[in-house]
Amino acid sequence: MAANLNKPSHKPLLAALAMIGAGASFALVNGALQASTMKLGVSSTSAAFWQYALGLLFALPWVLRRGRSALKTRQIGLHLLRGALAVIGIQMWVAGLARVEIWQAIALVMTSPFFVIIGAKLFFGERVGLTRWLATVAGFAGGMVILAPWNETFTWGGILPVAAAAFWAGTSLVTKKLAETEQADSITLYLLLLLTPVNALLALGDGGLMLSGEALWLLVGAGLLTVLANYLLTLAYQKADAAFVQPFDHLKLPLNIAVGFFAFGFAPSGAFWPGAIVIVGASLLVMADEQKRASRRASLSAEA
Repeated sequence: MAANLNKPSHKPLLAALAMIGAGASFALVNGALQASTMKLGVSSTSAAFWQYALGLLFALPWVLRRGRSALKTRQIGLHLLRGALAVIGIQMWVAGLARVEIWQAIALVMTSPFFVIIGAKLFFGERVGLTRWLATVAGFAGGMVILAPWNETFTWGGILPVAAAAFWAGTSLVTKKLAETEQADSITLYLLLLLTPVNALLALGDGGLMLSGEALWLLVGAGLLTVLANYLLTLAYQKADAAFVQPFDHLKLPLNIAVGFFAFGFAPSGAFWPGAIVIVGASLLVMADEQKRASRRASLSAEA
C-alpha cells in the first residue's frame, strides 16, 4: 500500500504546471519579503517568523487530525539538528533578501545542490565521480562571477544567500538520513514545530513581532503563498518523476527576475547572465548524471 502511495501517478502536464506554479509562488514570497524588509524596514527575523508561523497555522488542522502519532520518532536528535540547520538557513536567506536584489539572491542560493554533493561525500562517503565534481566546481565558479568579490560594488550581504544555500544543503542531507526510518509527514511536522518558537525568540530579540499596515499584509501574503508553494511542490513530485519535473524548477530564476523588475525596478547586471547560465548548466549536468546512475542501478537490479 505504501509503495503505491509514494509512486508518481504520471500526469506530466499537471506536474509541470504545479512546479511552475510553485516557482511563481516562491518568487512572490521573495518579493513580499524583500518589500517588507528592504523597503518598509521590517527586521529580517520578524519577517522570517511571520512567514513560517503562518505555515504552521495552516498546518494545524492536519496536526490535530494526526494527533500524537505524528510525533512518534526514534531520531529526536536528528530532528533537532535539522531544525537548527533550517533556522540558520532561513534567517540568512531573509537577511540576504533585505540586503541584495532578488536576482542575485536567487541565483546564488541555487548553489545548494553543489553543497549537497560535497556534504554527501564528507558525511555519507558517497561516490561523487568526475562529472559531479566538475559540475560542483563550475557551479561555484558561476556563483563567484555573480558575486564578483573583486568588484568595488561587492557587498558582504551577497554572501548571505550562499551561506543559506550551504545550511539548506545540510538540512537536505539530514532529511535524507531521517527518511530512512521516519515518515515524511512526521519530518515535516517536527520542522514546523521547531522553526516557529526559535524564529519567535530571534524576532523578539531583534525588535519584536508586532506589525501593522502594509508590512503586515505583505507577510500574511508571504505566509499564504509559502503554504501554496509547498503544496504545489509536493503535487509536482507526486504526479511525475523527479527527473522530469526538476528542469522546470530552474524557471524560478526568470520568475524571480520578473518579480524584482516589475516590483522594484531591479535589473540584473551584465555579469549575472554568464554566472547564472553556468550555475543552471551545472545543475542540469548533475541531474543528467543522476539519471544515468539510476538507469545503471535499475539495469543491475533487473539482472540480479
